Amino acid sequence: MNDITLISPREEGLTNEELKAALLQSLEGRTVRRALILPPDFTRFHSGAGYLTNVYYHALTERGAEVDVLPALGTHVPVTRAQWDTMFGDVPYEKMLVHNWRTDVVKLGEIPGDYVASITDGLWTEPIEAEVNRRVMDESYDLIISPGQVVPHEVIGMSNHAKNLFVGVGGSDMINKSHMVGAVYGMERMMGRDHTPVRKLFDYGMEHFLKDRPILFALTVTTAPGGKIRTHGLFLGEGRECLTNAVKLAQQKNIDFVPTGLKKCVVYLDPEEFQSTWLGNKAVYRTRMAMADGGELLILAPGVERFGEDPAVDALIRKYGYRGRLNTLEQFKKPENEDLRANMGAAAHLIHGSSDGRFTITYAVKNITRREIEDVGFVSADYDKAAAKYDPAKLRYGYNTVDGEEVYFIPNPALGLWINREAFEE
Repeated sequence: MNDITLISPREEGLTNEELKAALLQSLEGRTVRRALILPPDFTRFHSGAGYLTNVYYHALTERGAEVDVLPALGTHVPVTRAQWDTMFGDVPYEKMLVHNWRTDVVKLGEIPGDYVASITDGLWTEPIEAEVNRRVMDESYDLIISPGQVVPHEVIGMSNHAKNLFVGVGGSDMINKSHMVGAVYGMERMMGRDHTPVRKLFDYGMEHFLKDRPILFALTVTTAPGGKIRTHGLFLGEGRECLTNAVKLAQQKNIDFVPTGLKKCVVYLDPEEFQSTWLGNKAVYRTRMAMADGGELLILAPGVERFGEDPAVDALIRKYGYRGRLNTLEQFKKPENEDLRANMGAAAHLIHGSSDGRFTITYAVKNITRREIEDVGFVSADYDKAAAKYDPAKLRYGYNTVDGEEVYFIPNPALGLWINREAFEE
């Protein structure tokens, strides 16, 4: 099929009717007996991919196709029934398949070490195995649909497209090593950009291992002011061009420049979306390029109740903590720390989640003890006291004044990237 690009001229975004018409157009001329949809999980609720999945599910089943839905969990926990109903509407919960990144994958091939070295300036030289969920390679599926949002991302630069396959429904080697490649190469060199080393890994995987699979990408560019999803663009295609075009729009809609470094930034984490620091640390990733040296990032996290999304990663975060890039790399190299080397994604996460001492990260929590927060290297604060002073229901997005203090408020860190223009231009 030819790519379909839909960009709204209106700030409120595309209507559901406009989105549905484009999705149905993408199915024209196809004979589909069995389809697999790979949407994001609830942590990407504001992608708008839930609606896309619903439309595709009903359009295909009405034509007599059998449709399975395999959420691209990566290392996240499975989607609950309540989350499913909120995100996917009346798509039957029983149609959900659960991805296991450790056991449910097949190896497609290997990305050579010399290629990895060439795209990372020699910072990573090991080969990387490309794995995907075995169902992606099941030839009884004559259509695989991969919906999701393109948005600035700390590991890859701009999210989605092949990342949804090699990480979302991928295996441990790619998940772990791609995260480490991003960590050692440096987030600030990649966030908000397209052709990063990690993106090149996934492009290589698509070109060499998945080019013959019937994969249709349905990429959105969204914002969510006040929690209401606005879909500014929809990009449908089977190749790379849909991603290239989506990136350009996301760079316009999802990157906010602030004129100078932020001395105080308050970020709110919706408890429905963020229950772990593994996810909640988007508050750190997406603001670090905007924070002033010596500033404070205050994270209001009423739903955070754990660190990792699974028990093994949670234990690693508790053991090693968010103590900076150099400290984590030092721990990573020690022979006795085999547990950390076996979970490179966790090691990369620890690097990403630290400010390297450049600014203070304070977590205000309700469902985990303040001692636990401090034990992993953050400053802790009482949620009720912090929220009473910096009330997320009263603060507006952007600059506010609270008791004479200038505060920059972000109601959802997952939907953007914030950069200090002064430092960026220097």
